[in-house]
Amino acid sequence: MRKTSDTQGETDECILIVGPSWVGDMVMAQALFKVLKQTRPGCHIDVLAPPWSRPLLDRMPEVAGAIDMPLAHGELGLAKRWRLGRFLKGRQYDQVIVLPNSFKSALVPLFSGIPLRTGWRGEKRGWVLNDCRDLDKSALPLMVQRFTALGVSATTTVPDPTPVPGLKVDHERVAQVAGKFSISAHNGNILALCPGAEFGEAKQWPDHYYAAVAESYLQNNENARVVLFGSAKDRSVCQKIVDQVSFSSGMSASSGPCLNLAGETTLAEAVDLLSLATVVVSNDSGLMHIAASLHRPLVAIYGSTSSDFTPPLSDRVEMLATDIVCRPCFKRTCPLQHKRCLTEITPDQVLSAIERLQQPQIASNGAASIAIVDC
Repeated sequence: MRKTSDTQGETDECILIVGPSWVGDMVMAQALFKVLKQTRPGCHIDVLAPPWSRPLLDRMPEVAGAIDMPLAHGELGLAKRWRLGRFLKGRQYDQVIVLPNSFKSALVPLFSGIPLRTGWRGEKRGWVLNDCRDLDKSALPLMVQRFTALGVSATTTVPDPTPVPGLKVDHERVAQVAGKFSISAHNGNILALCPGAEFGEAKQWPDHYYAAVAESYLQNNENARVVLFGSAKDRSVCQKIVDQVSFSSGMSASSGPCLNLAGETTLAEAVDLLSLATVVVSNDSGLMHIAASLHRPLVAIYGSTSSDFTPPLSDRVEMLATDIVCRPCFKRTCPLQHKRCLTEITPDQVLSAIERLQQPQIASNGAASIAIVDC
């Protein structure tokens, strides 16, 4: 490995990260990048990841460069992987850290001839990774811990506390995006709702509950606005919420205080606008992790999934979940067809969580401090 530097104690190591394929996982991967910068000052970090992830990587100061993975999620594409590996060979990386656990995710590093190839053991890829480690799930219960553990040697203790992701935003760019969507960047009273979930409906809190929270927030906060975020797939559920609030308030959906931006923004624009939120209410989703990384006050609602593995990493979070016996089932749709894990979390409980988050902050050491409220 190259280890020459003009600054004593620093290295010029070049490290490639094979990044994850989901928004929330990519946000959490920033904790690994922070560990690398802490333990190997001066290292150069590139991330190989799907093209959609660039807006996130651009907001991570630890990342020097993003390289687009030219394959669809789940695609084997051996020829494409070989060509990409040959291209990366010329960059002379010292180490590659492979975050996905699949066999195919380790092929590009192999084809690249990178000397040190690090990752967790899985899918019989021990012969592909020459720094292949056995995972003790009980010692590393969180995904973010498993990511950061790959940033240090197998015999080194994982950093404690784990670094918290923190996406950086440019205030001038935020103001431009806010102007584009006619949102005041300075009114300080924006409730952001993220009612979608790529995983499935068993993660989605009912739309009429979201509408009830929006109505109450608008009634009790002067000059408040409600902005709904999501992908194009979430536009219909967001519009249902807007229509219910508009009907209740007697205002038209087009001119009322609710703005449906689902499918209207790029991921970069959604990040910038979420940075303006006074408070965010979200299902367990990628947008939840983005809001946490922006350190916005966040109410995270859990249905069929659990916060035990991938909680939002921030000190300004309230997580709401029921304690019914069938939860968490990790199913996309409720196998018992009652969705009680979601319906038993009431709008009043979410509003109470919002109120707690708006209390003056207690001094924190920067570590994630999360209050879990059982309903």
